[in-house]
Amino acid sequence: MPDGDGRITVFLADDNLIVREGVRALLALESDIEVVGTAADYDGLVAGAEAAAPQVVVTDIRMPPSFKREGIDAAKEVRKRHPGTGIVILSQYDDPEYAISLLSEGAAGYAYLLKDHVAEEDRLARAVREVASGGSMLDPTIVSALARPVAVDSGLTADEEQLLTYIAQGKPMKAIAAAQKMTPAAVDIAVQDLFLKLAQDASAGNTAGLRRLRMLHEAIVDREEQGESLSRLLPGGVAEKLRAEGRRIGETETLLVTVLMADIRGYSAIAERSDPSDLARQLCTHRAEMNHAIIDNGGTVMQFVGDAVMAVFGAPMPQASHADSAVAAAIAMHELQEVVNQRWAEDGLSPFKLGIGLSTGEVAAAMLGSEERLEYTVVGDVVNLSQRLQDWARPGGQTVLSDATLKALANPVNASPLEPKTVKGREAPVVAYMLA
Repeated sequence: MPDGDGRITVFLADDNLIVREGVRALLALESDIEVVGTAADYDGLVAGAEAAAPQVVVTDIRMPPSFKREGIDAAKEVRKRHPGTGIVILSQYDDPEYAISLLSEGAAGYAYLLKDHVAEEDRLARAVREVASGGSMLDPTIVSALARPVAVDSGLTADEEQLLTYIAQGKPMKAIAAAQKMTPAAVDIAVQDLFLKLAQDASAGNTAGLRRLRMLHEAIVDREEQGESLSRLLPGGVAEKLRAEGRRIGETETLLVTVLMADIRGYSAIAERSDPSDLARQLCTHRAEMNHAIIDNGGTVMQFVGDAVMAVFGAPMPQASHADSAVAAAIAMHELQEVVNQRWAEDGLSPFKLGIGLSTGEVAAAMLGSEERLEYTVVGDVVNLSQRLQDWARPGGQTVLSDATLKALANPVNASPLEPKTVKGREAPVVAYMLA
């Protein structure tokens, strides 16, 4: 996040001391950028960024302990803990396919630069500023390579290239067959033929064949060891649950949960009078703190939509104390936001006031979507009710509990009953409580 004088804070990671200090020196030339910490390996980057809470992470790809992709993995871990953190990746690889694979989860907030070019035309500083505001940037060399016609030295047909892509994505034979309008048996034969062709090319010293085998291996290792395909798309814990239980798309389970809904009061008015860049940074900081409060109390962040956040306690994994955990998270969200508001006041920025609604009951939890795009969601009246109760938490700084949430608490709280009201979708008046 920016410091008191509005500078962009950066955490820098590279195992090479000379490169690290060279990059630090480049950034020191910029009056609006401040390096707040450095690291030389995965653990140092994750721990250092957690302590420094930078707005942007600048990292090499390969660092100790195994010199594979520790920088990428550490940056993604930082971003998972603090959504919205900008990531600038420094690489010596000018392979456009490699760059695309790194940015496959979405380019927003990511930049990919070649180390040889970071000092040219203030490229590094521009990348830092770009990702700090949620933008993206690719090294011009990569862009140029993408614009050039595809080389024809691969020896693969267009159909074979597509098949190789499907394999790297981890698509099952039936899904490939459906996409290619083939039978599963025909796809199986085509895959065997493709592997044989690549193996023959590699044995003959064909660099294109070797390159494709290398990239295929990297894609499979990433998918199997790190679960990238699922983890990019799903809230924390869901990918692990699906892999462990082998759940299918559309398969549902009934869970007893507490749903939390929150949004920022008067956000439209704040947006009207705020500089867009300042507002984007405020949202980045706000989301990171809310994410922290929810995860620290055992919740799952389902989605951020504009100025609103939805979280669930008790899914994907059942949780006996889901109501207590949700209340603790709501309290923490208000407290953390108040701390942030005090820092913003020093910079003349508008404070955010939250309205939070909590509702407890049974939901149907399911994976919805397709092989290409998955969404884990919970459905039921309890979700709608939490939204209605969140509307009651005005003018801001309040948390409203449903009657079911209050009754589910193992630890009593100080809450005042509200006058029962009817809400959309319900005939009977709703009984709710304002948390003191």
